[in-house]
Amino acid sequence: MGAHGKRVFAAAYSLLKNREDAEDVVQDTFLRYYTCRKQFDSEEHLRAWLLRVAINRARDLLKAAARQRSVPLELEPGIEAFPSDESRELFRAVTALPEPYRIVIHLHYYEDYPVREIARVLRLPQATVKTRLFRGRELLKKTLKEDTP
Repeated sequence: MGAHGKRVFAAAYSLLKNREDAEDVVQDTFLRYYTCRKQFDSEEHLRAWLLRVAINRARDLLKAAARQRSVPLELEPGIEAFPSDESRELFRAVTALPEPYRIVIHLHYYEDYPVREIARVLRLPQATVKTRLFRGRELLKKTLKEDTP
């Protein structure tokens, strides 16, 4: 899986919390890429398009009534180990966020997207992205504070 594939997988997994479903999204996303005849202005434009398609496809899967399975990350084969307990705890807290906050946090902190690009990828106003980032960070602080003895 190339660099774009890993990013698409990470975005899909952050929404779906399931390796098999995330892999399906990656496959669907790249199938759509190879069958579309869209011209991209740059690698960044391609990356944003791939992430937008993957996020939309992942959301479609979440809406499906048949989707009832979820496997804890520790049981997922092939997922790289976390460098520390803190990063594992943070990842768990991020994946527990409600979807609107989880995706903007993922794009901003894991994909290094600026607010302007997140707004473009998700087709949201920049103010909405900023609000979701703020509220997501507040929820993370609260969650991580509660987990600390």
